[in-house]
Amino acid sequence: MPEEKNNHIIQSIKAYGKGLLGFIRRRVKNDADAEDILQDVWYQLSAVVNAEPIEQTGAWLYRVATNKIIDKNRKKSEELFDLNSPDGTDEDDDQPDFRAILLTEGTTPETEYVRNLFWEQLFLALDELPKEQKQVFIWQELDDIPFAEIAEKTGENIQTLVSRKRYAVLHLRKRLKQLYEEITEY
Repeated sequence: MPEEKNNHIIQSIKAYGKGLLGFIRRRVKNDADAEDILQDVWYQLSAVVNAEPIEQTGAWLYRVATNKIIDKNRKKSEELFDLNSPDGTDEDDDQPDFRAILLTEGTTPETEYVRNLFWEQLFLALDELPKEQKQVFIWQELDDIPFAEIAEKTGENIQTLVSRKRYAVLHLRKRLKQLYEEITEY
C-alpha cells in the first residue's frame, strides 16, 4: 500500500507540478514564496494521501494551493496591518492591540476562531467604507502596494491617498474596538 501511495504522489507531481507552480506564481509576489507554497501543497498531499484517498487530485491540489496563498496573504497582512498606529504614531493608548491576539505562536481552536472572527469583522467593516477609502486600504495594507504606485495607478495625489487610508483606519479602529473588548473580556 505505501508504494501505491508514493506512486500516486509522484504521478501527481508529474501531472500537476508545472501548472500548479504557474498558478501559484501568478498569485504571489516572488518565486521564493511560490516555491514555498508549492512545497507546502506537496507536503499536505503526502500527509493526506496516507490518511484518506483523494477523489479529484487536481481540484484538491488547486484548492489547497489557493488556501495556502490566502493564508500567506493573511499572515503578511497581519504583519502590515497595524490598528494602533496607522501613521507611525501612538497617539492613543486606549486603542485595541490585535497583534497580541492575531500573532500568537500557538494554534488552538480558540485562536483560529478568533482569527477567523477578526477577518470576518474586518471585511464587514471595510464594506462600510466609501469605495475610495476601502480600495486604498486594501491596496496599501493587504496587497502591500506603496502609495507612490497607487498614486500612479489612480492619478490621485499621495497625500489624498494617505488621508483616505487614515479615515479607513479610524473607522476600523472604532468598529473593531468592540470585538477586541469582547475577545479580551474572557
